[in-house]
Amino acid sequence: MADTPATSATSSTPAGSTTGMAWRPAGRTRRSTRTLRVRTSAAVMVVIVLAVLVVPPLAQLDQQAVDLSAKLQPPSWTHPFGTDDVGRDLLLRCVYGLRVSLLVGLVAALVATVIGTAVGAAAGALGGWTDRVVMRAVDTLSAIPHLLLGIFIVAMFRPGVWPVVVSVAVTHWLSTARIVRAEVLSLRGRPYVDAAVSGGASRWRVAVRHLVPGVLPQAGLAAVLMIPHAMWHESALSFLGLGLPAHQASLGSLVQSARGSLLAGDWWPTLFPGLLLIVPTLAIAGLAGAWRERLNPRRRSELTL
Repeated sequence: MADTPATSATSSTPAGSTTGMAWRPAGRTRRSTRTLRVRTSAAVMVVIVLAVLVVPPLAQLDQQAVDLSAKLQPPSWTHPFGTDDVGRDLLLRCVYGLRVSLLVGLVAALVATVIGTAVGAAAGALGGWTDRVVMRAVDTLSAIPHLLLGIFIVAMFRPGVWPVVVSVAVTHWLSTARIVRAEVLSLRGRPYVDAAVSGGASRWRVAVRHLVPGVLPQAGLAAVLMIPHAMWHESALSFLGLGLPAHQASLGSLVQSARGSLLAGDWWPTLFPGLLLIVPTLAIAGLAGAWRERLNPRRRSELTL
């Protein structure tokens, strides 16, 4: 009999509230983890952007300055990233290389997103034979390896930044076109689009006023996710010697020139350029993940259980 009040008190607690109490700490932990990830990613990107914008004008140093007496020095206070095989400061060269990679990534992602959005929106809005022809062309181009097609495009021009931008943009708009087309097809079934069509609006007006604005968030997310992909593509071309001129620093060319040093046991000429490719990729992926959760409320509600 003494245990009856405790038993009744326990049984009087609703099952739903017990479940909520059990899940609430886990949901709070997930939210705090996502917040920490987003803040860390944003802080890393701020540091990277400030470095590529501020360091080159303030340093007033020549990234090509050769000092054979200081070649292959390990990281130190004088040279935080060490020096390469001809005595050039690796920190300065990595900053210049990251600057080029970010420029190529941003511009190529923007151009590819514009092309992919235009093609995908046209295919989804017009439908019919236009949609079939356009998407078959997209499938055909997708069957060609991006790197091989990029090498072919770059080989037609002199080495430089803009041939690499064209190469990356031309080979990376296909996925954006598919995403935009699928979103347009989803929007075409919405009630407000049906109302606009019933009211006599033309296809062009419906596309401009309703369909294109509706796909811009997804297109923007695709552009953000394309930036690290474009950076790696540019680095691969530079690693193969087909990207930038030999006198212009690039993360890919820095890794390529450090292969001999790595075999000799000097790890820093390869490590730091590689890290400057990986760190921005992880930071952009963290920010894009938060953006994706905001675009998809259903998934966001599932993650906060």
